[in-house]
Amino acid sequence: MSLPARKSLRAPEPTFADLFTPKLVTVLRDGYGWAQFRADAIAGLTVAIVALPLSMAIAIGSGLSPEKGLYTAIIGGFIISALGGSRFQIGGPAGAFIVLIATIVERHGYDGLVLATMMAGVMMIAIGLLRLGTTIKYIPFPVTVGFTAGIAVIIFASQVKELLGLDLPNEPAALIPKIGAISSTIHTLNVTAVILAVLSIGIILVLRRFRPTWPGLLIAVGIAALATYLFNLDVATIGTKFGELPRTLPFPDLPALSFAKIHAVFPDAIAIALLGSIESLLSAVVADGMTGRKHRSNCELVAQGTANIASVAFGGMCATGTIARTATNVRSGAHGPVSGILHAIYILLFMLVAAPLASYIPLASLGAVLAIVAWNMAEKEEFWSLLRTSWGDALVLMVTFLLTIFEDLTLAIGVGVTLGSFLFLHRMAEAVEVETGQRVIPTDEADATGAARSVYDPDAASGDIVVYQISGAFFFGATAAVGGVLDRIGRYPKAFVLDFSEVPLVDSTAAKALEGFVERLHRSGTRIYFAGAGKSVRRTLLIAGLRKPLVRYATTADDAVDHWHSVHKAPA
Repeated sequence: MSLPARKSLRAPEPTFADLFTPKLVTVLRDGYGWAQFRADAIAGLTVAIVALPLSMAIAIGSGLSPEKGLYTAIIGGFIISALGGSRFQIGGPAGAFIVLIATIVERHGYDGLVLATMMAGVMMIAIGLLRLGTTIKYIPFPVTVGFTAGIAVIIFASQVKELLGLDLPNEPAALIPKIGAISSTIHTLNVTAVILAVLSIGIILVLRRFRPTWPGLLIAVGIAALATYLFNLDVATIGTKFGELPRTLPFPDLPALSFAKIHAVFPDAIAIALLGSIESLLSAVVADGMTGRKHRSNCELVAQGTANIASVAFGGMCATGTIARTATNVRSGAHGPVSGILHAIYILLFMLVAAPLASYIPLASLGAVLAIVAWNMAEKEEFWSLLRTSWGDALVLMVTFLLTIFEDLTLAIGVGVTLGSFLFLHRMAEAVEVETGQRVIPTDEADATGAARSVYDPDAASGDIVVYQISGAFFFGATAAVGGVLDRIGRYPKAFVLDFSEVPLVDSTAAKALEGFVERLHRSGTRIYFAGAGKSVRRTLLIAGLRKPLVRYATTADDAVDHWHSVHKAPA
């Protein structure tokens, strides 16, 4: 009687459509009616109320005019929801970009920001189409917490000018020069601006505590604007600094291209692409955790890249998925991406109808909004927890944090990821063990489950057979430790069995190092067996030259020893 064919449990390879169909298509295909639209319309309005003051504040904090934040929320938010791979993602300008954008604008001007963002958009589309979106998960958690906390510190520092109403026309983007400039102009402090800032922060915190469902940011900004208008307060407002907001979207425009300009902004484009990818996918993961849904990371990156290109083409700035607005969208009962599309339309309607009212918004109140954003961004509990976890995690965290504050975000992420990788390799290398005379042959003993197993007794064989077992990933970081153990064998035995059954992977460095040891044993007349090597491990060993006549492969260490016993009196 023949046995039934064995079925594979491996999931089928996803198709292009599986990976890149926008969630909007999925939602509409599953059935979309009036009840779902009503839920999305309410959620979209709620998010728009939150996004309206925030978008203007982020743009001003980045050294740009407030309408650029609105353009980004409208164009970027629309595209991210329409084309994205997350059901609930809300896109637009993000606080995490403030430092980066301000630095780029200071170095290269707004045209440089447009070019860098377009290049970053192309990079993000390429990352998505190459299906590399899931690689973002390999960025260590201490790096994410470190640069997020660093950005929060810089955002708060950038708002001190507005919170105090200082007369500082040219504020440096870097932290140390910024502190110096603020110190030199502290005598220009505006008491009225300070009162409005404190009032705005107080309103936001009180409403968050007692009326968490109310739009605290908009209410605080609205009350500050109303007070400024009624009492004709002597404070800087959007109107006095930027003039009246435009009521329409601009026509798309492209920056002048030159090889020199592309070369100059290329590092900034990489930083935008990296930060945008991290932020958007983290936001999508948060939405997944709140709803039990699963986003399509590569589709999301393609949408993010497209949104960035379109946002700056229409006079905006960098766009990404925003965690706070996405969480608000979920809590407001959104059904799908239509809520994000409607949130963009609501903001457009505000521009068309009520843009003149924004002229009375005091910059101090928008500074208060960003101060709250900075406080919320800093993952304080995670920061202190990582400092106490281990010296390695604390080192990665602090290096990333300090480099973000005092040097550059791109450098901070690069150094943090590198340090985190070395820390991981160090931990993996420490986890590798080499055992001798254990878990192998002829004495029957019972294991923890009561089943009989064989254990090799080296003394019973008078040293004729030596059995070693490696446990853990055998890679370049563990090569020296494993090689040192193997070199201490002493007198060469007649047979040497190296058990790989507990080795999940071997890299080329470790395989080549092992080759030298095996060749020495082979020249001494020792018969060498590799036992229990998995398919990928055996392939790496064979490529490194570890094959007959140097090495014979066995399924288990028991089989290797049985084979040696059967042939050692008549060597092949």
